[in-house]
Amino acid sequence: MAAPISAVNAAGGGTSGGKTGIVLALAFAVFFLLGGVSNINDLLVGKFKPMFHLSHTEANFVQLFFFFAYAAFSIPAGIILSKLGYIRTFVLGFVIIAAAAFLFIPASAAASFPGFLAALFCIGAGITVLQVAMNPVITTLGPVETSHSRLTFAQAFNSIGVFLMIYGGASFLLGDSKPIDAAAATEAQLQAYRVAEGASIGTAYMWLGFLMLAIAALFWVFRSALDNAKTEEVKLEGTMGLLTGNRRVQFGALCIFTYVGAEVAIGSNLIAYLGDSSVMGIGLEAAGKLVAMYWLGALAGRLLGGFILRLAKPGRVLTAFASGAIGLIALSAFTSGGLSGWALILVGFCNSLMFPTIFSLGTEGLGEQTPQGSGIMCTAIVGGAIVPVLFGMVADLSGNLRLALIVPIICYAIIALFGAWSVKNPSGGAAGSEGPVYD
Repeated sequence: MAAPISAVNAAGGGTSGGKTGIVLALAFAVFFLLGGVSNINDLLVGKFKPMFHLSHTEANFVQLFFFFAYAAFSIPAGIILSKLGYIRTFVLGFVIIAAAAFLFIPASAAASFPGFLAALFCIGAGITVLQVAMNPVITTLGPVETSHSRLTFAQAFNSIGVFLMIYGGASFLLGDSKPIDAAAATEAQLQAYRVAEGASIGTAYMWLGFLMLAIAALFWVFRSALDNAKTEEVKLEGTMGLLTGNRRVQFGALCIFTYVGAEVAIGSNLIAYLGDSSVMGIGLEAAGKLVAMYWLGALAGRLLGGFILRLAKPGRVLTAFASGAIGLIALSAFTSGGLSGWALILVGFCNSLMFPTIFSLGTEGLGEQTPQGSGIMCTAIVGGAIVPVLFGMVADLSGNLRLALIVPIICYAIIALFGAWSVKNPSGGAAGSEGPVYD
């Protein structure tokens, strides 16, 4: 996710010196942490489904509420950034996440699914505020000629955080989960079970809240470090015309929507899928750790991405990776056992290069309209809210998770077509942006 603001003006050496070096180190640490916080929702989907006896559609409301915050707060966060500057916007984002994390405590005590969803929406709002500021500041803190390498390094930190937090979180959040026969239990027994199951969630997010407040305090100490780095005002003029009149932007935004949606839909439902008796038939904790492998595949692909993108045009790479994802999903759908499970897990590798490649192809050649194009692409991340719910609806209506795999297949088919289209329709210019860090 990135801001509608993608450019900064540094004056008077405001982006050099010891303070800014510390801020850069803190920013990398935050990318590491936020990667895990954003994607731990995959475990929550697996946790809440048996805890509240939810349908697949209802369980995916976790992602609906979280990702809807991206669409709701992306542009407002850009306006806040232009008014407060980088460091103070960071502090605000951390405080919002901390407050949202503390909301998990009463939600856990009451075993309230709507309470958890409200807290997740607020978490998403805070993360949106942070990412709007984090992406451009990474490129600001250092020489212009090395900005791309710093952003790539930040992406690696982000992915490592995702893997480690999901792998460790699987034991903490899912390790003690025990099923209950809802039909035989009384309402009081069900409520006691849900409160007990939710205790680990409340504890985890309580400590997250304290950690966010500590990081906010650290950034507040260095609040004047980037006072000379000025952000541009948010430019909304021409955004609608760009969206309605530029085929490249339209196609790119659609692909961001479908990519994020497909990636999140698979990750969110992987625990239920791997637990199916026709796949691996494993428990929640073991399945949760394999979800971490799904995200580890994305990290591996990103580490290899620089080499891969030098061998072929980005559009061809995008088509190849999307086609690979389709093939793996089809293999998973038509096989059983470990082969079925690992085929779907390996889709994570195919996801690795899609977001930055789609983003760059979709904003190529926009020139002065690049900030507006970036804002459109970022708003399209709302696909992470909608596509998982569609996945759940297909699974519920058909009674079969395998049939629901048609949803991500359609998403990846659209992406493959965009890759092929971009090769035949070069923009004739570069957007000048590597794209934001999303996951």
